[in-house]
Amino acid sequence: MTSHSPLADSAPQSPVVATARRARAAAAEIAPLPRSAKDAALLAIADALEARTGEIVAANAQDVDRARAAGTSETVIDRLTLTPERVAAIASDVRDVAALPDPVGEVVRGSTLPNGIDLRQVRVPLGVVGIIYEARPNVTVDAAALCLKSGNAVLLRGSSSAYASNTALVGVLRDAVEGAGLPGDAVQLVPGESRDSVRELMRARGLVDVLIPRGGASLIRTVVEESTVPVIETGTGNCHVYVDAQTDLAMAVDILINSKAQRPSVCNAAETLLVHSDIAADFLPLALDALADAGVTVHADERVAAYAAGSKATVVPATEEDWETEYLSYDIAAAVVDSLDVAVRHIRQWSSGHTEVIVTTSQAAARRFTQLVDSATVAVNASTRFTDGGQFGFGAEIGISTQKLHARGPMGLPELTSTKYIVTGDGHTR
Repeated sequence: MTSHSPLADSAPQSPVVATARRARAAAAEIAPLPRSAKDAALLAIADALEARTGEIVAANAQDVDRARAAGTSETVIDRLTLTPERVAAIASDVRDVAALPDPVGEVVRGSTLPNGIDLRQVRVPLGVVGIIYEARPNVTVDAAALCLKSGNAVLLRGSSSAYASNTALVGVLRDAVEGAGLPGDAVQLVPGESRDSVRELMRARGLVDVLIPRGGASLIRTVVEESTVPVIETGTGNCHVYVDAQTDLAMAVDILINSKAQRPSVCNAAETLLVHSDIAADFLPLALDALADAGVTVHADERVAAYAAGSKATVVPATEEDWETEYLSYDIAAAVVDSLDVAVRHIRQWSSGHTEVIVTTSQAAARRFTQLVDSATVAVNASTRFTDGGQFGFGAEIGISTQKLHARGPMGLPELTSTKYIVTGDGHTR
């Protein structure tokens, strides 16, 4: 008994497989296009998003109403919601992507070999990129823009909670892409709202070149463990802020509050605070009051809780589970540690490998922390919130990879390419 390959013409074609086939044909058309053609499509997308904002916001309102009726948390609803201002910001991001250099064709390395053969390694599109993501309809546009710019076709599988929003957005994107002379099938919404369509996408090996999951730990784990298509693993953000023994107290408070409370529902928000015992008596009363003013609940170990008396903070006892939790809310775990090395051991045990920060005035401490901590981003005296493709100057990111193969950290345009070798000889034989 043999199983059907998605590439086998005789195999029954489900809607998902048919969609993937169309994407593969479109990918072959857009891969060799010059930058000017791709940029024209992106600028057309930005204009169309602004022109059809009312239609997009109306569709999004349906999703938001359903989410509220289902008792969805306000944190998730915030990620789901599109306003005219947010649509305008998304359009601006698309224009920013159009202005970025085109990675396709870039020579990564090249040389003339001793035998006279010319050897070049050049960037090429990945082909068909599948994105599986949760209730953030802005990802629909970000992913499409980055994939188009890098010469890829994209298959978008958002969550059912954003189905109306994503349907409207993809309609706008396809119309704009086709109006610019590119194949509309370069941007497609994966049909279906059930998990069956996700499973089919994960098994479309030979039609889909890579899958990128964006969302919570459960979604990412499912895609990584069950997919037969290669996966670039994006990670959850259990990010840490470590306040060293030598530090600027005001700066440390500012970095902590920005990392935690500026936008707590995103993966680069801080979820754990570690404080060196030598500075705890000076720092924690200030930090606890500032966290209280920001509306943050502190899940504290006994040593942190001892400093809470007389503060405005809402403090609850930390459990073992708190150290591994990505809250995505106005909550933070906090502990006192006796040395930088103890902080590093805590981070190694509990971190998701996303972003870790040290706040210190000691160059030696900063150097040791950055050497010992193995996460995608390690920052010195800067908020966790800077781990972002836009903040790094990459344009709107496709995700933040916490793996170590091919792409790590915010994934911009180069991370959506592979390479091939071009060998040019003059009748050479071996």
